[in-house]
Amino acid sequence: MFSLKSRNVSVVSSNLHYATVLNTSIGPSEMGTTGNECFDTGQYMYHNVTGVGISQSQHTDTSTDIDIDEKNQVHGVQGGTVMVVDSQYHSKTKQDDQRILRRLAQNREAARKSRLRKKAYVQQLEKSRLKLTQLEQELQRARQQGVFIASGYSGDHGHSIVGALTFDTDYARWLDEHHRLICDLRSAVNSHVNDNELRVLVDGVMAHYNEVFRLKSIGAKADVFHMLSGMWKTPAERCFMWLGGFRSSEILKLLGSHLEPLTDQQLMGICNLQQSSQQAEDALSQGMEALQQSLVDTLSSASLGPEGSGNVSEYIGQMAIAIGKLTTLENFLHQADLLRQQTLQQMLRVLTTRQVARAFIVIDDYKSRLRALSSLWLARPRD
Repeated sequence: MFSLKSRNVSVVSSNLHYATVLNTSIGPSEMGTTGNECFDTGQYMYHNVTGVGISQSQHTDTSTDIDIDEKNQVHGVQGGTVMVVDSQYHSKTKQDDQRILRRLAQNREAARKSRLRKKAYVQQLEKSRLKLTQLEQELQRARQQGVFIASGYSGDHGHSIVGALTFDTDYARWLDEHHRLICDLRSAVNSHVNDNELRVLVDGVMAHYNEVFRLKSIGAKADVFHMLSGMWKTPAERCFMWLGGFRSSEILKLLGSHLEPLTDQQLMGICNLQQSSQQAEDALSQGMEALQQSLVDTLSSASLGPEGSGNVSEYIGQMAIAIGKLTTLENFLHQADLLRQQTLQQMLRVLTTRQVARAFIVIDDYKSRLRALSSLWLARPRD
């Protein structure tokens, strides 16, 4: 007989039956055990075999021992094969498999979240692109039709925003073109071109002034406060602004010392133009003061507040009155621009072509210096 001496052995089998005596094909030896032994009657494959040892003595020996070392070994018997695997190996393999499965699951989850983030980012970019395209289309329609459409904003607030933005853009473009025209005019004056050629350039500058008055009229319909505040001009220019532009009387004073010599008739014409401009400016200024006082009286009414003694309907009615008064601001701005435009046109009638050309150059130099003063002031060193 022979015995197994392994201390930690698992016998893996697919088709087993119990017996206490070996098949006669093994030999006359018997396996002595303390209990029933498990034999495989089928065929088995070797797995993790480090050595197969079958030690058989003479048929007269009473037992045969098969030594198994501390490593895994597989033992076979004639007529069948038994696979023995260390249980520690199975445990380690199972842990590795579980670790791999967890890692794969984590990778799948990370990939899923990454796809979701990418999808959300692409959607946000598409929304931003659509909004930008919509705004560009609205600005284009505003330039073509002369009206200001503000989809995506609430009520008149959006209307004002788009209107102010459109005017600022158009004014910047107008200013660049005006600078080019003045440069051409200056070059013509210095080159002493004939009056006919110079007249063409002067008329071009005057037509360009008419264009800015048209733009301001459109801008006032969209946001009169933006036009009156002069936010589209530099800080130094705003300091000398009057009702959204320059004072005609101040411009005429400025030109007096730069257009000499003037004939008596021209001096009389300039003086009359300056006097009429001053009177019109005073009338408009008084009208603005009266409008402001009227608004103060309306807004300071004791029964105005909805939480006071007055009822809601009275509050709404008085606010409607205040809004109606504000609409006259657009008219004041239009009258002031009309005065400026008429002053330039009257100057064309009083002065010669060459004098008008110099006058346009002097006006542009004065405004350019104001813009330069603003830039220097903003760029000054601060303690």
